[in-house]
Amino acid sequence: METVLHLISGDGDEQETTLNIARNLLDDESGSIDEVAVVAQAGGIEAVTADGEYGDRVRSLLDDGVSFKGCSNTLEAFGLEEADLVDGVETVPEGAVEVTRLQDEGYAYMRP
Repeated sequence: METVLHLISGDGDEQETTLNIARNLLDDESGSIDEVAVVAQAGGIEAVTADGEYGDRVRSLLDDGVSFKGCSNTLEAFGLEEADLVDGVETVPEGAVEVTRLQDEGYAYMRP
């Protein structure tokens, strides 16, 4: 099974919940979770910035196999550059399109 988490809120509690869910999916003992992706856009982009509050947690999840994708449209809207993201966060042209693409590939959608 594959899961995509849609991180769009600038609310710290929601960002933390999203990262907790990603960790819980990785730690699932049933072995049924194959892939976990997090798509960050809108206010959620803050969670994947290198100097943000959750930078270390994002790095840890990346190291453990979670893929993170940041919306290029959001970067532009927030005056951020790709270099502002945690190393390893891939940029995609549009976050909503990426979520839809992953769902089309069979990923289950979650928005905490």
